Formats: sequence, structure tokens, C-alpha cells
Amino acid sequence: MIIEKYIVTLNSTILEVIQQIEENKAGFVLVVEEKKLKGTLTDGDVRRALINLHKLSDNIDKIIQPNFEFLKVTDSFDTIVAKFKTNKIQYLPIVDEANKLINILTKEQLHVVLLEGKKLDLKMDFSQFDGHTLSHEIYNRPWGYYKTVFLSEYVQAKVIHVEPLQQLSLQYHRKREEHWVVVKGQGEMTIGESKRSLSAGSYIFIPKGCLHRIKNTSGLDSLVISEVQLGDYFGEDDIIRIEDDYGRE
Repeated sequence: MIIEKYIVTLNSTILEVIQQIEENKAGFVLVVEEKKLKGTLTDGDVRRALINLHKLSDNIDKIIQPNFEFLKVTDSFDTIVAKFKTNKIQYLPIVDEANKLINILTKEQLHVVLLEGKKLDLKMDFSQFDGHTLSHEIYNRPWGYYKTVFLSEYVQAKVIHVEPLQQLSLQYHRKREEHWVVVKGQGEMTIGESKRSLSAGSYIFIPKGCLHRIKNTSGLDSLVISEVQLGDYFGEDDIIRIEDDYGRE
């Protein structure tokens, strides 16, 4: 990780802090003197300073936050997780035994590292996970909608809502298997040549290449499914439709 873009010194001005925050797009900077961590500043701290009539040319030594949470490079996994439990903490600087800043870890980076099954090392380059996201858009479909809740190179997780009396296409996939758990509602599953009734708690395994379809058999309530896909490709073009109520190919 290039941590220089997150760093200012005690001699910096408020204007320089604003410029640094604008450049790093992270909403914070770390105040360092002779490589040692002295404090933090967020965009909120800067706004409050300006409201209290500080000038852009003022030095930041009077407005830095000297009491802050941080991680030591030797901290245990339990300590790391515990510090991120509060919603107020979105990032933690990491220091060595001499209190020198060596790294920065954000809450989102921690979640992605763990969900991808990586071994957590506080010296690793966490910036490689900055392009990941844990929050995805909702995708509307004629039968309802789905939301991807996690996506990595080998797994995709979704929550699927099927509207009353609607059904997905009869389809199969070449490049992924699927594991479905019904969270709420009632439905009917077509898998291969067989059909089975579903209710909350039902589990379905769909191998690669297996024809499948799910229908919401209720006229009133949505059918909600938690889906986990395992494979090496999760594009929509790996949906091969055999039959579809809505005329899609």
C-alpha cells in the first residue's frame, strides 16, 4: 500500500489536509512526525475546525485528534476484529513496536480479505482489495429481483426475491454450480426430470449442466432464496435458457 497519500505532518495547514483528503478519497489523513504516528484527522474534524473559525492557513497542531484507535503489527486476530466492531471505526492505522506507521487497514478491506479466505497479515498490501465491493446493486427481473451480496473470483452470493406466482426460466449453467436455501415462502423446484415442493429451510444443490427452475407457488407472498454460486465464471451469459415465460433467449 502507498501510505504516503494518507499522511500529513504537524507542520501542515488545514488547506493542505483538505487537499490530501480530496486526493486520497478516503475521508481521513494520519498525522506523522519522524515516521511516528501522532494523530488523525477526518473530513469531519476539518469541517468542525472551520465552523469554529479556524482559517485554512492555520496549522493543524491545534485540531489533530491525539486519542485514536490503532493496531500494533503484533495484534491478534481477536483484537483486530474487536476494534472494528464499532460503527465509528472505518479504518485503523498499523504501527510497529516503535510506534512508526507501517500500514493502514479499512473495515471493508478486512471483510474482503476474510471472505476471500486470505490469511490476514497486517503487513500485507491491503490496497489490492480496494477495487472490491461488499455492496452491489439490485437487479430487476420480470419475475422479481436479485441482489448480489458478495462476488470474488470463485464465489458469488445472491439474495433472490421471486414475486407471487412467477418463475425463473428453465435453465442450466456450464461454468458454475449453485447451492440454494429457501429463506421465506413456498415454491416448486424443477431439477433435472424431477419436481419437489419447497418451503423455508429447503436446500437444493444444482450441479453444473443441470436443468433447473424455481416457481413461487404462493399468490400472496414473495419467495426469498439465498444462493451461493461456485465456479470460475459468473456472467449472465452463462445462463442457457431452454424455456422462459418472458420471451428471453
